[in-house]
Amino acid sequence: MASLTLGGFSMTVRTRPITRTNHKPCRISCVQWDPEGLYGPPQTGHLARREINRRLEKDAEFREALEQQAREEKQRRHSLRQSRVIPDTPEKLIEYFLDTEAQEIEFEIARLRPRLNEEFFSQLQFELGQLRFAVSKTEEMEDRLIELEALQKALKEGTEAYDKMQGELVKAKKSLTKILTSKDAKATLLEMVEQNELNRSLLTLLDENIASANQGKQKEAAAFMEKLRAAVLKYMTV
Repeated sequence: MASLTLGGFSMTVRTRPITRTNHKPCRISCVQWDPEGLYGPPQTGHLARREINRRLEKDAEFREALEQQAREEKQRRHSLRQSRVIPDTPEKLIEYFLDTEAQEIEFEIARLRPRLNEEFFSQLQFELGQLRFAVSKTEEMEDRLIELEALQKALKEGTEAYDKMQGELVKAKKSLTKILTSKDAKATLLEMVEQNELNRSLLTLLDENIASANQGKQKEAAAFMEKLRAAVLKYMTV
């Protein structure tokens, strides 16, 4: 109970305590509330970045595994090449090539090119003739005939490609010497364009010289060769 006086009148007012039966604590319903723009736009994509990083790590591991595999394969081939004994007769040389892995044929052709002469191919043709015109052929003979025919084709095409490459390499060396010893490199290049002396073999030779200069830490020589290569490439496409 409480007394209240208003305008000379007095009255009694019944009072009772105020209770809040449904009162809930105040809390922020929006965590991104930023009316003043103090924090900038909300940042998203955290999961995406983590996924990208994870993939990059996996890619790095994959590249490292491939590089390791390549190193091991290179070492295996080097060891295999060193362990093989080169035969001294055409008959044994045929067997040598039959036992050569397909990816090593090109290397063996380059290494044994002087041995792949008329005498060798005559022996190969002789063995092929014996198998082709045999009165009775066994399955083993048929298989060997197929192998020798494939070998003959591979060696003929391989030696032709090797000889052509060597001829182009000789020309490329002459062309490079011509450029390096000329007083006016630009005029020399234009002259060589007219004579069709600029080709991919020259670029390959320049690449080899650049790699050799970089390996020997000859920076000035490497830079000069790179400029020369760019000029050759430019005039080749004119």
